Amino acid sequence: MSWERRLYTAAHPFAYPLLRGLARRGPVVRVPGVGVVVNDAATARRVLMDGEAFRKDGPGSPGDLWTPVLGPSVLLNMEGDGHRALRRRLTDLFTPAYSDALCARVLAGPLDAVAARLAAGAEVDLVDVMRHAAGAVIARVIGLDADEAACRELFEQGERIVAMVSLRTRRLSPAQVARARAVLEPLGGAAAKAYAAGDESTVMGRMRALGLSEDEARGAAGAFFLTGTETVATLVPRLIALLHDTRHLDRVAADRSLLDAAIDEAMRVATPTPVMLRSVHAPARIGETAVRPGDRVLIATHNCCRAYGPFDPTRPQPPELRRLWFGAGPHFCIGYPLAMAEIRRVAGTLLDAAPLAVTGRAAARGVLLPAYRTLTVRKARA
Repeated sequence: MSWERRLYTAAHPFAYPLLRGLARRGPVVRVPGVGVVVNDAATARRVLMDGEAFRKDGPGSPGDLWTPVLGPSVLLNMEGDGHRALRRRLTDLFTPAYSDALCARVLAGPLDAVAARLAAGAEVDLVDVMRHAAGAVIARVIGLDADEAACRELFEQGERIVAMVSLRTRRLSPAQVARARAVLEPLGGAAAKAYAAGDESTVMGRMRALGLSEDEARGAAGAFFLTGTETVATLVPRLIALLHDTRHLDRVAADRSLLDAAIDEAMRVATPTPVMLRSVHAPARIGETAVRPGDRVLIATHNCCRAYGPFDPTRPQPPELRRLWFGAGPHFCIGYPLAMAEIRRVAGTLLDAAPLAVTGRAAARGVLLPAYRTLTVRKARA
């Protein structure tokens, strides 16, 4: 069994075999109690591009999960004119140049320490590295001045909230909503303080300059915290493991022009967003399947992506994929440049230390996003 499959089966021992079994039923299949499942990338893209018929704010959609926690206006649970207006104001928030500069500032110290440990021949746990790195980046985004211990605690708080959700979850219970709000409340306070300061070198200050209200900035901070932190943190160890296991690591280390293609291919195989949800708002067809208002659509992103074979960073990806794991159309992830900047920065530090050997690993259990519990590496002999 490949390590990627082990990660999925450890995280979702019952739901994952069911999800993969549905891939063999065809591109679109109606499953009682689940909804209409989409297993084909081109079909999935058409659904995601149609924000009129397929929405994120209806029954069975992400809005059912996150609106009680984050409020009604945080992009991931909005549609229509309100969504378009808010997204236009946020378009310039995470430009590639700004995202790269932010990650360079925040991660310089932690990554220098990682590089020094690898150069000295010590083992480094990439899962632990990413908990610190992802916590540090999101702390800066929110406006927190956090030391290493606080960054790790911040990451763990987000992890505990996300762990409340499984592939079968439709709504959080009142107790779960209360726990999530208790975690997010102090973060919202920090975001509001940074917003009030108006420093445009901070993300919250830039939101104020872009014309967002304080409530919109607080909601956005919570959404970034919940949806972006763990996605990036789980991906980097999987990227390095995939490169190592397929013997592509040294090649990418020697030619950094290959890194972005390797990241995209790792995201295709790992599929950090294994499923996406939509609620049907108007009568439509998905392939040959008729759907009606109130139907739930489950886009099996993992099935869509894994249909294109095993990990191979030298193989071009077809147009219908085009970073499908970040969404498509009006809901394409607005934090994509920040995620890529963070991944590139950490991966670059690790590749600088190549050749690397994986010295130990274990799969995480009880998590929403399949992940390594530990993945240790050490500088190998050339």
